[in-house]
Order: sequence, then structure tokens, then C-alpha cells
Amino acid sequence: MSESTSMTSNGEPSGSPLFVHYFTLDVFTDQRFGGNQLAVILDARGLTSDEMLRVTREFNFSETTFVLPAEDAVMTRRVRIFTPGGEVPFAGHPTVGTAIALVFSGDVTTGGDDVQIVLGENVGPVPVTVRLRDGVPEWAQLSVAQMPNEEPPLDPALICEVLGLQLSDLLPLQTHAPRVTSCGLPFLIVPVATRDAVERARVQVEPFERSFRNTSADMMLVFAPISDTPGVDIHCRVFCPGVAVPEDPATGSANAALGGYLAARTPRTGTLRWITQQGIEMGRPSRLEIEVDKVGTAITAVRVGGSAVLMSEGRLRVR
Repeated sequence: MSESTSMTSNGEPSGSPLFVHYFTLDVFTDQRFGGNQLAVILDARGLTSDEMLRVTREFNFSETTFVLPAEDAVMTRRVRIFTPGGEVPFAGHPTVGTAIALVFSGDVTTGGDDVQIVLGENVGPVPVTVRLRDGVPEWAQLSVAQMPNEEPPLDPALICEVLGLQLSDLLPLQTHAPRVTSCGLPFLIVPVATRDAVERARVQVEPFERSFRNTSADMMLVFAPISDTPGVDIHCRVFCPGVAVPEDPATGSANAALGGYLAARTPRTGTLRWITQQGIEMGRPSRLEIEVDKVGTAITAVRVGGSAVLMSEGRLRVR
């Protein structure tokens, strides 16, 4: 702020106040008060990056998105995504929720039961299909901009130390070694043998700070195959201490990486599908639908979809 800027009596810059219009949604659920909370700022023109971060921390959700005009003819809208710890290049539930919010608000018009849009994120153009029922958007599916990429394996004993697990909790390392995998945002994928091991996982602060902080392993998805819940294949939890989110109830970007990890380890080809549940331990149950297209050994597409419900609409004063 320049020295010549006048101030009001409460210490704010003088001039016209700036309000932004927002929606909040619960994403990857069809029930209110489930899934992952998201705030969407429908018109973020005029906001600085610092203001976007401050707005994100005011909502205090795992992520808030800021919608801007498209930068080229490929995009429907430009979207920036922030966690309380800072901006991220790509995230799943913000992509799904923002697409549904844009259709619900009328900012993106539709001509039928499905609408195709492209959100320009820092990872690149992200195509999203939004499905409507009786004219109301209720479900969306994103296609990742980057195909899965795996890093070399980490020390399993160190991973167990960070997560408070035992080596005996892990699936066989010969076939399912933990690996950092990314479809635009890296996650350490940790396969365990039982749902109980997923439920016991906790990030241990001192080992995390010593070994994983500021590395590509500072966000972790722990999962187990399950058969005790009809229609669900995988039970998982996601820990994101690296971006100031201790645990996340529904994480599309992590589940996209999981889809790539699983597809690389199955001999099956064609379109592979898994249903995951997340957020159970947090009291915010979530359901995510993963699809991976595989031709031979090559993964050619990864999609993550799910439902979302509108929770609130309002104006927030920024200045």
C-alpha cells in the first residue's frame, strides 16, 4: 500500500468496498454435510494472489477456487485453486465442484442433460463433463491433463514410521510397493492389507517433518481393497500436511493417481473402474468413481467423477 493511500477509521483502505459472489458445495457426495467442502468464487477478477489466499483461509476448507475469464479459445473458464497453505496446480474435488457451480449459477449454459466444459488450471486444460437431472447439475467427471507418472520407491520402513504403521500392514512389496504417483499433483500411494490398517494410520509429526516435509511425498493416500461394503472396491484416507490439510475427506487428484497406480499393476486392458470411499473416519463419507483407459501397457486416460450438492450462496467482503 502506498503512503498516499487514505484509510478509514477501522484501518481499511478508503474507497468502494469489494464484494465477491460465492457458492459452497459438498463434493463427492449426494448428501448434504458429507463429502468435501468447497468454496467457489464465481468472479475473481481484481483479486490479488494474496487476497485469494486470505479468502481461502477465511473459509478454512481444504480448497477454494477462483474463477477468471478464459485465456484462450480452448478454455471455458480459467480457475485457480488454493489450499490454506497456498496455490496448487490441480485438484479433483475443486474441479468437479467448480464445474457444477458454473452450470448451477447459469454462468455456463447448457442445451441438454450433459455439458462439456474445459477448466484452465495451472496443470493445463482439464475437460469436465457435467450431468444434469431435470435441469439441475448433480454429477461431474474430470479427465486429467497429465497421465500418471511414478517416482522410484521409497523406504517402506520410513513410510510406516511416518504413518504409524507396521511393515506387516503393507500389501506385498513385490507387487504393491508404495510409490509417489502424480496426475498433476503428487501423492504417496500406500497400499495396506486391511481396512483396519487404513483406520489406524496417523501422520507422525516428527518423522514427517524430518523426512517428508517439502518433498513429493508430503501428501499421502493410504488404501485397502475391501469387500464388506456393497458397490465399493477401496477404502482410503488422504493426509495432506504438506499443504496445511491434516486429513482430506475426498480427494479427486489423489484418486486419479490411485487409478494410475492400480491400472499399472493389473494385466487387464480397456476401461478399468474402481469405486472408492473416503472421509469415513472424519464423519464426511465420500464416494469417488475412477475410470482408467488402458491400451496394452499404456494408460491413455484417467477420469474421476462424483456427485455434489449446493450448500450456500452469498457475498464476501474482501476490501
